[in-house]
Amino acid sequence: LSVRSNMNSLGEIPIRTANNTLVPLSALGSFQKVPVEPIIYQKDLRPVEFVTGEVAGRLGAPIYGMIEISKLLENYKTPDGVELSGTLVAPPSDSFKSGFEWTGEWTVTYETFRDMGIAFMAALVLIYMLIVLEFQNFRLPGIIMAPIPLTLIGIIPGHWLFDAQFTATSMIGWIALAGIIVRNSILLIDFTINQVRTGMELREAVIAAAKARTRPIMITALALVLGSAVILTDPTFQGMAISLLFGVFVSTLLTLIVIPLGCVSLGERIFRCAGVTDRDACADDAIATQPEDAGT
Repeated sequence: LSVRSNMNSLGEIPIRTANNTLVPLSALGSFQKVPVEPIIYQKDLRPVEFVTGEVAGRLGAPIYGMIEISKLLENYKTPDGVELSGTLVAPPSDSFKSGFEWTGEWTVTYETFRDMGIAFMAALVLIYMLIVLEFQNFRLPGIIMAPIPLTLIGIIPGHWLFDAQFTATSMIGWIALAGIIVRNSILLIDFTINQVRTGMELREAVIAAAKARTRPIMITALALVLGSAVILTDPTFQGMAISLLFGVFVSTLLTLIVIPLGCVSLGERIFRCAGVTDRDACADDAIATQPEDAGT
């Protein structure tokens, strides 16, 4: 635009004539400045004006800049006499009054985390249904899935330690971690139920499950930690690496505490899941099925 507005430069543009000679453009006429009608922008059949800005600073997420701008617009009156208002997720409800809509980078951020949240909820529902189908109990999945929110105890401090932001890849790591933690819980619960089915006392069964399953659980967690450490410095997948690494480390340790305590708190429900309605009857059956030379 700055070049086109220079009349002298435009007048020196060579033009080839019918005689195959070159003459300056200024020899063919003169330039006149006339006002140009302003451009009318529209979006979704609504007249709009685009106001753009680059969000940068200590807090890189666009939501912080949007909050500050909203505070500055609290007492602002538009030329049509209304307070300028808008929403974070939708355009103004009235097309005949001044208002604003947040778009751009914020739209990408909002839609990404919205879809990730829906996917996470769907994953939790599917996990719950699979556990109910396996154990035929509606309360036992609550104990098995209890360590899932405990992963945040490791994920949040991990991001703080690396001075990293919670991005979409961090959310992906959190969703993937839910399935891994549930697997560890199922290993402990299933072993406990099998031990109870053989006639073992509940507390002894819980201790035996912790002894037998701690090693494979820790080996699986260590393998995931080492695998995540490879992409820990990647600028794109650092968030996922932090979620997997710190989340699985902390939640695995807490799983070995929460699940045994949850099994003890369930009490007789564990026996019903094991197919035994009476603990004493279970013990009697176990004694009766032992060989005679075993001293029973």
